[in-house]
Formats: sequence, C-alpha cells, structure tokens
Amino acid sequence: MDIEISGFSLLVIAIVVLAIIIVTMSVKTVPQGYEYTIERFGRYIKTLSPGLGMILPIVDRIGAKLNMMETVLDVPQQEVITRDNALVQVDGVVFYQVLDAAAAAYEVRNLERAILNLTMTNIRTVMGSMDLDELLSRRDDINTRLLQVVDDATEPWGVKVTRIEILDITPPTDLVDSMARQMKAERDKRATVLVAEGDRQAAVLRAEGEKQAQILAAEGRRESAFRDAEAREREAEAEAKATTMVSEAIARGDVNAVNYFVAQRYIDALGKFADSPNQKTFFLPVDAAGIIGAIGGIAEIARDSMEQRQATKGPWDGGGAPGRAPGGGSAGGSTAGGSSAGGSSAGGGGARS
Repeated sequence: MDIEISGFSLLVIAIVVLAIIIVTMSVKTVPQGYEYTIERFGRYIKTLSPGLGMILPIVDRIGAKLNMMETVLDVPQQEVITRDNALVQVDGVVFYQVLDAAAAAYEVRNLERAILNLTMTNIRTVMGSMDLDELLSRRDDINTRLLQVVDDATEPWGVKVTRIEILDITPPTDLVDSMARQMKAERDKRATVLVAEGDRQAAVLRAEGEKQAQILAAEGRRESAFRDAEAREREAEAEAKATTMVSEAIARGDVNAVNYFVAQRYIDALGKFADSPNQKTFFLPVDAAGIIGAIGGIAEIARDSMEQRQATKGPWDGGGAPGRAPGGGSAGGSTAGGSSAGGSSAGGGGARS
C-alpha cells in the first residue's frame, strides 16, 4: 500500500527536525567545577556557570572551557647558581586556581605554560641571591618570596597562586662530601670544647673541694689547739693549786706533804716506764725503800687528818672532859712518832726486799 507524502508534510517534518537541532544547539550543560566563555561572532559576551545554559545557535559558540578548581603544576628540575657560586639542582610544585574565567581565557595565551615559566624564572632569581647555607636552611623564606612574586604577576590573568613549594635542593656530590666533612669537624670541635669545659669545671670543683677541706682541717687544728691550750691551762691551774697547797703544808712544817708530792711524781714516772711499747724489761736504778717510805708518808697524812677532825669534833660534844684535848694532842704526837717509826720500819722492809 503506497503512502503518498505531500510536499507540505515534508516541509513540516523538516521544520520539526530543524527545531530539534536548534534547541539542541541552544542548550549547553556545564559540569561542576568548570566555566564556559561564550563568543558571538568571535567576541566574548558572557560566561556560563555550572548547570544548564542557553545560547543562540549559529550566532553564539563556546570560546574556552576553563577548570575553576585548584590545580597543581610540577616545576621541572633546573640548575641554579647561588651567590657563593654553588651549582644546585632545584625542583618544586605550584598550586593555582582560576578566579576569573574571561581573564584567564583572553588575557594570556597558554595559561599553564605562562605560570610555569614565570615560576622557574623567579626560582632562579630568588635562590640565586642567597648563599648555599641560607638556601638549605631557609626554605620557608624561599617559598614565601616566590609566592608573593608569582601571585602578583598572575593577578591580571584572573589567577590566584595559592602555594609554591620547593621539593628538593640537590648540591653536587663533591660539595655534599665537603659539607659532611665540615659538619663532622664542627661536631668534633663542639665535642672537644665540651670535654675541655667539663675538665675545667671538674678541676675547679676539685680545687674548691680541696680548699674547703684545707679550711675545715685548719679550723679543726685551731679548735684542737685551742682546746689543748685550755686543757693545759686547766692542768697548770690544778698543778699550781696543788703546789700552793703543798707549799703551804711545808710552810706549816708538815714534811709528809713533801713525801706525798714526791711519791706521786715517782709513781707517775714508773707508770710511764711500764707503758713504754718498746721496753719489756727494765731495771730500777732507784731505792724501792724510798717509794715505800713515801707511801707510808701518805698514810700518815691521812691518819693525821682523821685525828685532827676528831680533835676538832670533841669540844662540840658538851659531855667530854676538858683534859681530852691535850691527851688527844699527846696521842697525836705519839702517833707522829709512831709514823716515823713506821716509816723507818717500812724503809727497813724496803731495804730487805
């Protein structure tokens, strides 16, 4: 069965197809993170944001599709000569973001290449004005200076440079070896200085300790000498007092006091002989009878003292006969005579021994 299509039907179909094509050409979908520039007869008129956009077909067209997200560029490795003529290899990265799509599309040709070349040029400028030691120890300062210079230069392009990072700085191998030797020498120097400082502190502390020890020893000797002198003074006072008492007794005619004094010295001398560490046997070049007689004299002094005390006590009794005192005195005299006899017998006994 033949279907006849009239000319009018063909025209309608053609118009519908053309309309569909026109609508399809008019509607543009922009993905998130991108912006499209629209040109009419080659002239920029507007920018399409992410989403659906309408343009006039045939008259308008898309000029540039720009990525509005932050983008990273690798800076290739390059050689840089520092201020002290050291040759180093440097590479890094640049982070940038397009803020104005129209300026980025029409103010510069090949945006990424322009940013890359600008960064490499300023790396040589900034790092070439620094010494090698500064170059290796002040990367943050280098990054800050590079960021400021490159960001100011790219601002008319509608681009914001957010970060510039120097990844690696590689000096020549022989220079690295020299730096290692220098570092080792510096550390050896510090170690030597620290050891010397420690020895000096130890010597000072030892000297201080010896000084304090000598001071304390001197103070001890002084205190000991003071106390020895005080002891000798007390001993001298006691000796003087004893000598005075003996002298007074002799002045009163009491010979037994002299015997006591001589016997005490005699016995002390014999004791020193006996205590001598290098003398085990010794002879007495003295008369032993004299010693025994002196001891007898001490006993007579004790008896005289007892009789005098009893004689002094008699008058206080009240019931005693008045004639006891002379009798006591007579007894005392006979006792004295007996003591002399006793001394003689003692002396004789000593002679016999």
